[in-house]
Order: sequence, then structure tokens, then C-alpha cells
Amino acid sequence: MDFRLIHPIQPLRKYIRYFWMLEQYSSSTVEKDFKIMTDGIPGMIFQQHPAAFRDHYQQQLPPLFLYGPKTQYANMQVKGTFLNVGVSFHPGILTCLFPLTTYDLTNQYIDLDDLVRTSLSEQIFHATTFEQKVQVLETFFLRQLNKNDTTDGKTGWAIHLLQQGKTLPQVQSALNISERTLERYFKHHIGVTPKMYARICRFQSALELIRQSNFGSLTAVAHLQQYFDQAHFIKEFQLFAGASPKHFLHKAKEQLPNFPEWMK
Repeated sequence: MDFRLIHPIQPLRKYIRYFWMLEQYSSSTVEKDFKIMTDGIPGMIFQQHPAAFRDHYQQQLPPLFLYGPKTQYANMQVKGTFLNVGVSFHPGILTCLFPLTTYDLTNQYIDLDDLVRTSLSEQIFHATTFEQKVQVLETFFLRQLNKNDTTDGKTGWAIHLLQQGKTLPQVQSALNISERTLERYFKHHIGVTPKMYARICRFQSALELIRQSNFGSLTAVAHLQQYFDQAHFIKEFQLFAGASPKHFLHKAKEQLPNFPEWMK
């Protein structure tokens, strides 16, 4: 299985983290299991072979779909040949690109053709290389920005503060806004409450320590990330990753961040 990554052109870097491609050529009928781990980040996926991937309800996914942030992990199965091209957005920017409220897309996905009338999926399909597919997507997003850009500076600054480990009262004080106003900003632009986003940031920070293999022990990770105790850390990890930290270490094969193949 091959994984590639391309960073966006300069005008889109405020909105898009990177474009990725995951590709496999196989005649095998054996299903592979993947887990989508919670990262608070929305995205978009194009499937060159739409029948390959199925969601956790065993439903076939659309050829081109937009998905919102998740508040818990999800399972996904795939078999045979596939070629997927995806977009990893920055949190809080979907309203700049699409006519929607991010909260309506939380834990959901939508066929892009139902949201934006376009021939985008056909254009991506006929683009031969990964680079050409990315160029098609970049052209589309630049057009979308001209239509929908509603950048909210306060939400972006709140995201930055929470990612730096600030508490919610500290964020409210820095922005000089009430708890209710902060929650309204987050639901509209990010799709989750500030408390949930802070939990996701802490989980992702713990996960990064585990990925780097420099954490000493899982107890040390729980302590560093200020979980109440080891049991609380494991419970949160299972909610967001779909497995305990030990099982993640032994079973997860992660090429695309937060989308590991689960080894049997």
C-alpha cells in the first residue's frame, strides 16, 4: 500500500493542511480493517474505485464526500484495489469553503454533489496523476473561497490556545467572551463544543507521544497529559481510537495519520 502527501499552494495553506493519496493494487478478497481516530479535523475524500471502501454500517461510500469532525472513532473496511485522494482541512474552516454549519456535519458525511453542484468528481477521475488531481482540487477550492469565505479570527485564536494546552477559562479570558458565546463559535465553525475539542486535543497530544516512542511508560503519558488517572486515560483513548493504548502500539499500522490499518 502506497501513501503520498502534497502540501497546498500558498493561498490555500490557511485552510488546507495537506492533500494525501492512499493506493493499493490487489486481487485479494480479504477485507482490511481501518480505524478512523478522532482528531477534530474535517476532510474530503475522492474514491477512484467507489466500491472498495465501506463505512461502519457496511454502506458503500459516495465517490466524493465531505466529512465533519468526529467525537468518537469509526471503523472502515476495504478489499481489493483502491485509490483514494483526500483533503485534510484545518479545524474551523469548513464555513469558509462550503455553505453549511459545521455542527450539522459532526460524525456525518455528505455526498459533495448534494452540497455543491459541480463536475468535480468527474474532473478528478480523469486527472491521471496525483499531482493533476491536486491541481483540480486546488482550482475548485480557490473558487469556493471567493463564494463563501467567512473567516472568524476569534475561533482560530481559540483553537490555537487550546492546542497549546490552555484551559477554557483562560481561552474565554483571552478572547474576552462568555462561555456561551465561545460554545456558539465552536459549534458553528468547528462542529464540537469547546470542552470536547479540548479533550480531543489532549488525546492527540498523548497519541503523538506514543507515536514518537519516547514516552517512557503509558502511565507517564497519562500523567504528562494530566488525566485524572490511568483508567481515565484508557477510557478516553478507547473512545477516540477504538482500542487501548497497548493495543494501538501492537496492532496499528499507521501511514496516513489517524487512519491506521488494524493488523489481525
